[in-house]
Amino acid sequence: MSSGELADATIVFDLDGTLVDTAPDLVRALNETMDIEGLPRVKLDTVRALVGQGARALIERAAALRGVTFTGERLETLTQEFIAFYRADIARESRPYPGALDAIDQLAALGAKFAICTNKRTDLSMQLLEALGIGDRFSAVVGADGVTQRKPHPEHYRASVNRAGGTVRRSVMVGDTGADVGAARGAGAPCIIVRFGYCDGACETLGADAIIDRYSDLAPICRRLLAARP
Repeated sequence: MSSGELADATIVFDLDGTLVDTAPDLVRALNETMDIEGLPRVKLDTVRALVGQGARALIERAAALRGVTFTGERLETLTQEFIAFYRADIARESRPYPGALDAIDQLAALGAKFAICTNKRTDLSMQLLEALGIGDRFSAVVGADGVTQRKPHPEHYRASVNRAGGTVRRSVMVGDTGADVGAARGAGAPCIIVRFGYCDGACETLGADAIIDRYSDLAPICRRLLAARP
């Protein structure tokens, strides 16, 4: 059993745009998918604002920017094409954000355990984490397919904490969008937003308990938030 100040704490991370900058590989797979339809390619910065609700939504949003709507069987086919392109080289350019792993090490030294709560599919999430060599740092990885209601529904957050062996009261969410804040707040947990993620608006409007500009600030803020929730 872990010992330390945070021995009973669970720190829950969103994946895309929070723990890992996945946009370069997502835009590659998306543009390979757009090529199938003869649509103009999407720029990297544009994709960062489209990520967060899974592959199908990413394709729908990207197509809408080109004035195109995909539905039904065609949308499903393109979604599967995208996943195949993405899976084939999932970590070519994706990397953890600077300082993220150091922050996890600091929190782990205090006894905390970790979970992933993401609207990405669970299998793709685990493949990415393993490809980056960090899969063993997380006690649970819960994608959108692992729950009946995904973020921003609190069920997704609760499931992530519970499967990591933690309790919601002694947990903190770390994310980059309103879906992360909504899931954590709905479950009764605090949420920290990273300003460098894929939020498509002003981070200050999301209602988070704290906003960080760098991962070196994460451990002190987690300690402060958890100290208020004994």
